[in-house]
Amino acid sequence: MKLLWGYIMSEIHLSKSRYCRGVQCEKILWLEKYRPDSSADGNDAVLEKGREVGELAKGLFGEYEDIPFDIDLSVSIDKTDELLQNKPNVITEASFSYENNFCSVDILKNDEEGVEIYEVKSSTKIDEVYIDDASYQYFVLSNLGLNVKKVSIVYINNEYIRGNELELDRLFKIEDVTFKVIEKQDEIKSNIDFINEFMKTNDSEPVKDIGMHCFKPYRCAFWDYCTKDLPKPNVFDIAGMFSSKKLEKYYDGKVSFEDLKNEKLNPKYLEQIDFELNDLEPKINRKAIEEVLDSLNYPLYFIDYESCQYAVPEYAGTKPYQQIPFQYSLHIIKQKDAPLEHKEFLAEADDMNLIRNFAESMIRDMPENGSVIVYNKAFEATRNKEIARMYPDLADEMKRFNDNMVDLMIPFKNRDYYTKEMKGSYSIKYVLPALYPDDPELDYSELSLIHKGDEASNAFLSLNDKTPEEQAKIRKALLEYCKLDTYAMVKIWENFNSLI
Repeated sequence: MKLLWGYIMSEIHLSKSRYCRGVQCEKILWLEKYRPDSSADGNDAVLEKGREVGELAKGLFGEYEDIPFDIDLSVSIDKTDELLQNKPNVITEASFSYENNFCSVDILKNDEEGVEIYEVKSSTKIDEVYIDDASYQYFVLSNLGLNVKKVSIVYINNEYIRGNELELDRLFKIEDVTFKVIEKQDEIKSNIDFINEFMKTNDSEPVKDIGMHCFKPYRCAFWDYCTKDLPKPNVFDIAGMFSSKKLEKYYDGKVSFEDLKNEKLNPKYLEQIDFELNDLEPKINRKAIEEVLDSLNYPLYFIDYESCQYAVPEYAGTKPYQQIPFQYSLHIIKQKDAPLEHKEFLAEADDMNLIRNFAESMIRDMPENGSVIVYNKAFEATRNKEIARMYPDLADEMKRFNDNMVDLMIPFKNRDYYTKEMKGSYSIKYVLPALYPDDPELDYSELSLIHKGDEASNAFLSLNDKTPEEQAKIRKALLEYCKLDTYAMVKIWENFNSLI
């Protein structure tokens, strides 16, 4: 029998990712098998980042032999067996199976003394679930008789600033976790036995209460399914409350808003509950709103940025996961009663000077010292500071924008303006429909393709992989979405004026 194929029949075929999901909550595996349609859509963008980082890391130790994916796992396992005979070498996606527990090792260093496992993550820190992942791989390989000398996690160094060329040895950090992995081996065996027994004996849906495992290490895709019978609204609908606090109330039997109305909670949480239960009239602190209006100076520049993040920095002078501004929409009112003007910028996806072009366009479009009106000042102000650090010759202009910045979000964040329809949130996606209900012109759901910020980011990141026709459609949708964000701010400003 081959060294790599220790196969005996078990109740469930485990991979390293399925094992980790089973450790998070065994019911996830049951639902994946029997109720797959109840899962919320996964985050394809996160998966794509992981794939990109994994591909890049393959070259971390120089030349390597790659095992192509094959739906027939035995093909990958046989190819791994063949390559293991050619020592020393580096094998990527080396595939193994022991008692129906399968894993592919991201990077396997192989020499006469044994092998080293390198598990690649697109994260900037090591989470406990990564240790579980690596421990599972050690379990499979060591039980097949391989001498696993070392196990390491490879992850992103978020302090690395890219120069003109990418430096893999500085982009990645490598941490030896061998001791932690060996300590977990009895736990791995116990978990595998439990998962197999659980799946074997549970033809009907298992009873498993919700808990922190629904949120950590990842938010469960079956959350909506597992909470479908809770009253609406419930404790999990309270905006801003920590999940642990919500669960504390849930376990105490305080689930509905009616249950919670007399609890000792943050006043903002109680206010959300009160407004919902009693259908209260809007709360408006006109003095606070008047202070915002009094701080404005013409011309008024209503501006919103869209940004994306690259796990592997694309542009010189940027870090992994830095927010890269690629688009803005700008509505302008030059003076009182002047008509509304609109300007916009959307970078080309292959523009390697994208950030500077973004900034220079903004400087041209906002030449005067008027109020720069945003929604969530911290975001745009931070992007401007980053631009100033990258391009010192633009620093004065970026400072001018920040010095003139006014945040329309503050009255909603401070609850100086609140309505039941805001559902405890001060996000513009809740505030706008609360102020202008049933207005299709202001309804994000009416947009053709892009309806929220993460969709905009993912759409821009996908452009280079699209046909020219698809690119044109996406770019049009990006412009429509961002334009609505700044028009929404204009409408909020108009609403403020109507109150004072």
